[in-house]
Amino acid sequence: MSLDDALNKVRSTVPECVATGFVDMKTGMLLSVKTVDSHPQEVLDLVAAATGELFQGQNVSAIESTFKRMRGVRDDGHHYFQEIIIMSDNLIHVFQRCKRNEDMVLVVVCRISANLGMVLTKSRGNLEAVEAAV
Repeated sequence: MSLDDALNKVRSTVPECVATGFVDMKTGMLLSVKTVDSHPQEVLDLVAAATGELFQGQNVSAIESTFKRMRGVRDDGHHYFQEIIIMSDNLIHVFQRCKRNEDMVLVVVCRISANLGMVLTKSRGNLEAVEAAV
């Protein structure tokens, strides 16, 4: 299955989903996006940058390093933060790190009226297939 097909499947199975995307934080690129509406390229470009800041920003990295140091765990590059959920005025934004490649993130955006539990369940259920499509 192609990445575009995998993202279309996510969009069709996650309740009230209006957009899906796949971000490579290593390159800072939005590799693919599927939406029900059109969005300016500037906004799409910012999605990749914002995703990188959410997971690997200076302060987030400092928190993870501090946790590792306090727990006596060596810094092997593993990241503690695997999933971030943002509730905006009208939307639910879900950002999920891939399991095999933590530099890759699935982004799912749904209407605020969607059941959050179902959004998370369906997003998580599709993560492996999306990662396999890359």
